Amino acid sequence: MTVSTAPQPFQPTAPASWINRQLWLLPFLLAVFFVAMIAYWAEANDAQEQSAYQNTLMADIQSVEMQLMGRQDIERTKLREVAHKLVGSPSVGDVALQSLPEVAAGMDRLWNRLVWIDADNQVIARAHREVLAQTASTDSLKIQSTGQAEHFVVPVTSIDGKPAGQLLARYEITDLLQSTDLAWLNRRYQVDFVSELGEVIATTESPIKVPRGSRYEKPLASFKDTTLRLTQFEAHASWRTNARTMALLGGLLLLGGAASQLLRREMVRVKRAVMASQTEAAWRQSMEDSALVGLRARDPDGRILYVNKTLCTMVGYSREELVGLIPPLPFWPPEAVDGMMARNMNTLAGESPAEGFETRWRHRDGHILDVMIFEAPLVNSHGVRIGWMGSIVDISERKALEEKERHHVEAMAQHARLNDMGLIASELAHELNQPLTSIASYSAGLEIALKKRLPDESDLLGAVDAVHRNAKKAGDIVNWIRRQSSRSESLRVACNLNVLVAESLKQRKRQIERNRIQMHLNLAPDLPMVTVDRIGVEQVIANLVRNAADALEAQNGVRSIWIDSRLSEDASTRNATVEVLVRDNGPGLQGRTIDMLCSTFYSTKTNGMGLGLGICRAIVESHGGRLSAGDAPPGGAEISFTIPVSQAIQEKEFQ
Repeated sequence: MTVSTAPQPFQPTAPASWINRQLWLLPFLLAVFFVAMIAYWAEANDAQEQSAYQNTLMADIQSVEMQLMGRQDIERTKLREVAHKLVGSPSVGDVALQSLPEVAAGMDRLWNRLVWIDADNQVIARAHREVLAQTASTDSLKIQSTGQAEHFVVPVTSIDGKPAGQLLARYEITDLLQSTDLAWLNRRYQVDFVSELGEVIATTESPIKVPRGSRYEKPLASFKDTTLRLTQFEAHASWRTNARTMALLGGLLLLGGAASQLLRREMVRVKRAVMASQTEAAWRQSMEDSALVGLRARDPDGRILYVNKTLCTMVGYSREELVGLIPPLPFWPPEAVDGMMARNMNTLAGESPAEGFETRWRHRDGHILDVMIFEAPLVNSHGVRIGWMGSIVDISERKALEEKERHHVEAMAQHARLNDMGLIASELAHELNQPLTSIASYSAGLEIALKKRLPDESDLLGAVDAVHRNAKKAGDIVNWIRRQSSRSESLRVACNLNVLVAESLKQRKRQIERNRIQMHLNLAPDLPMVTVDRIGVEQVIANLVRNAADALEAQNGVRSIWIDSRLSEDASTRNATVEVLVRDNGPGLQGRTIDMLCSTFYSTKTNGMGLGLGICRAIVESHGGRLSAGDAPPGGAEISFTIPVSQAIQEKEFQ
């Protein structure tokens, strides 16, 4: 099954942080970091090579010095052999000393003069080199200065072990240097032996091979006041002076900079594309939210993917509450769920009528709305159907207007009939007034006569009194109807509303008893007098009680009506009012308002004319009061009316 995400509501993105705006510099910064790491590694490698060179140089100098000291030790050993030969010789002259093989060998090797002195430093014998020995130098050491000499000194002992003097072998430093093999050292360095005055004694300097490296000097322990100086032929090549290395690092930096620039250009392009997309999304959502029809997108399973603002307002649920829901949906009326599920399956199967279909939904607050739904396939960019797109039109107002028009036509016809009935009632009231007056007069006279002749017949007198009272009441109502149909003002008197409540209950006593209704009276005892049209207010109370009794006819269990009276204050005018409340435990108003209940010809009863509450409202408002309706807290309906207390009566009550 192909699944696609429907367009989501436009959400403006927050401005990017400074760090996010500078991310295009990341390639360049990485290149800089990489070059810095390479430079650090090269610097550390240079330092390591330099340290290794210093260690090698010191080892080479130490080797040269050890070689020279070893040669000196050899010569001292040879000189000790000569001293050992001289032990026991009573006297040896110059010729004898010169003729010793060991002495001749020493002269050929290194010595240029040998002296034997006694304990008193007196010369016993001497020997010297006849011809200068030519030693082949394999290290190209060139003697720059001669005459610097050193001595080997060994003791001479007698046969009995007593000191017999010393042997002193004189040699020149340059002869010792020439007899030492320095060829291995000459391959790396230019070797210089320097005196304490800075004079070069011997050197391997050559115009063909010029040293370019660093120089290192160290005083020799084997020769006093003589320093060995080594100069490296090849200079140490630092990475900073390597053109290829620097070109490579520069190329890396340029590459990182170019990558950053390209990334910045791409980020600018993407930002412009995102801004254009957001602008388009904002325009699209503005058009969708400003549309007068509701829009919704669903997937093949009927799951809601998208809804616009109009649809959310239509059903009273937010976008977050609707997106993701699958049938049955919360705005379907509970009594019609089965039928709507069947229609939903037909729609998902592609059998939705092209001209749309009409159905009823329920708003979140409970009121019903009529809608017209048009469904169309929802396809993706490849032309594959991935769901359904619906357009929902709220036709409740149109239906209400049609219903209102129908009621208006019916009302006009009913009004015409009532107008005729009103004329007849007015004429009948005029005609009935005379016989009712006669009945009242005769019943009054009959009552007086019966009181005189039959003083003990209380039942008969009570019946006559009831006939007289009801005839008078009928006459009052007929006169009230005549006054209402004429232009004369209604007759208003000061009375207590509790008395009017009691009179009205007497009229409805038989209905209350027949329906087994429990009456609960909670009448305030200290109510002030109000100026009212007595007959009209009685009719209001009687009508409210009758409506409550009619609402309890289908009530199972206990049937109760509560009537309360109290002194209150009008919230708008701040004037004192007397309020009467009639409450029952019936089915309640079921969402109906006082305006709906008072509409002309509107009735919840099958045989009702729909005029009672409208007349009651007109009577109450003619007194400056207000008729209200609502649901009672434990269940049932509560209808109340208020009558303002006149200023004159208020002043009289509080004097």
